[in-house]
Amino acid sequence: MLFQIASFLLDVIGGLLTGACLLRLYMQWQRIPFANPVGGLIFALTDWLILPLRKVIPPVGRLDVSSLVAAVLLQLTQYFLLALLLGAIGAASAWAWLPWLALFGLARVAVSGLIGLLIVYAVMSWVQARSPLSDVIARLCEPVLRPFRRIIPLVGGIDLSPLVVLVLLQVVMIVLGHLQAIVMR
Repeated sequence: MLFQIASFLLDVIGGLLTGACLLRLYMQWQRIPFANPVGGLIFALTDWLILPLRKVIPPVGRLDVSSLVAAVLLQLTQYFLLALLLGAIGAASAWAWLPWLALFGLARVAVSGLIGLLIVYAVMSWVQARSPLSDVIARLCEPVLRPFRRIIPLVGGIDLSPLVVLVLLQVVMIVLGHLQAIVMR
């Protein structure tokens, strides 16, 4: 029971911080200004880790490599702590698994974050809320939805592309889960 609680708490904290680092990376990639409630939250959650990394890791074009490295480090730390709790850190196989688990964890956080953004985007589009938050979320979702909107026509004036993308992202989560299970065998 204690392991489940610790695992859950590590997953929540690690997922939140990793997701914030990935969102910071994505917002900078999309050139979305941080002068909004989302940007303020992202800075508050990630500055402690990303600012020191920026001193040694420069950006590559529009890619904020320090945000990506921070996300990977957070996932490595999360799985290292889980391995410590399991008592498996002495095993050589645990060291071999850590980078793979961190990579799959990073992918899961990215997909989960995108699923969350799309759900919030869909709900906000139904209620037609006009706020700085809805504009930021729309700008974050548009690059993902745009290719699907070209293919999927409006049905009765309703855009079904977020639903299709959500279904595809759930399939990606299933595939990631199976790949992770295969790696851990």
